[in-house]
Amino acid sequence: MPQPNRVAFSIFGMDIMWYAICLTIGIIVAAIIVYYRAPKHRLTGDQMLTYIIICVPVGIIGARAYYVLFHWDWYAGDISSILNIREGGLAIHGGLILGLACGAFLCWLWKTRPLNILDLCMPAIALAQAIGRWGNYFNSEAHGGPTDLPWGVVINGQTYHPTFLYESIWCLILFLILIYVDNHRKFEGQVLLLYGILYSCERFLVEALRTDSLMIGPFKQAQVFSLTVIIVCIVFYVILNKKANKENRE
Repeated sequence: MPQPNRVAFSIFGMDIMWYAICLTIGIIVAAIIVYYRAPKHRLTGDQMLTYIIICVPVGIIGARAYYVLFHWDWYAGDISSILNIREGGLAIHGGLILGLACGAFLCWLWKTRPLNILDLCMPAIALAQAIGRWGNYFNSEAHGGPTDLPWGVVINGQTYHPTFLYESIWCLILFLILIYVDNHRKFEGQVLLLYGILYSCERFLVEALRTDSLMIGPFKQAQVFSLTVIIVCIVFYVILNKKANKENRE
C-alpha cells in the first residue's frame, strides 16, 4: 500500500484532509443506519437524530481529550494546538466513553431506556469505525512495526503493518455480527455487551503490533482498557442472559 497524499483537495486555499473526510463519511453512514433501524427498537428516526446531533460532538471532544491527556507533554507548551485535530490525534476509547455517557445521560433526562438505544447504535458505531480508520492510512499513522507482508503500508520508504486496516476489516465483520444479533436480540444490552467483548478482543491483539500506542507506565493503555472492558462485559452478559432465560421460562 503506497503512502498517500493527506490532502484530498483545497477550497479557497484551505486544505481538506482525507482524515476529516473519512471520519465524516463514517458518521453520516452510521447516522443513516440508526435512523432507518430506529423503528425496530420502538423509536423514531427523528428521536435518534437528536441523540446523534448532541452525542457526536461530545464524542469527538472525548476522543481528543483522551488523546491529549495521554500526550500532555506534547501539548503543555502549546495549548492552542489542542484544538487542531486536522492532523489526527483522536482516541476511540475516549470518544466511546464520553459519547456513550452522553447518550446514557440523555436517556435519563428524556426517560428512555439506555440499553435499548445503545443496542441500536453499536452496529452503526462499528461500521463508522471501519470507515473512519482509513483516515489513519491517509495520515500515515496508527501503524505497526516493520513487515515484509505484501499488504504492508509504505511510510517514508519503509513497509509497516497496516494495523488500521486490520481494525477496519474486523469492525466491518463486527458490524455484520452485531446487526444479526440485534435482529435476534434476547435481552436489552446484548448488542452493547457483545460489541464491548468482540471489539476489545481485537483491539487488545492488534494493539500489540502498534508502535504509537498511548501508555500507562510500561503498559499499553488500549490493552489495559480493552482487558478491563472484556471482563466487565462478560460478567454483565452472563447476568443479563441468565435473567432473560429465567423470565422466558416463567
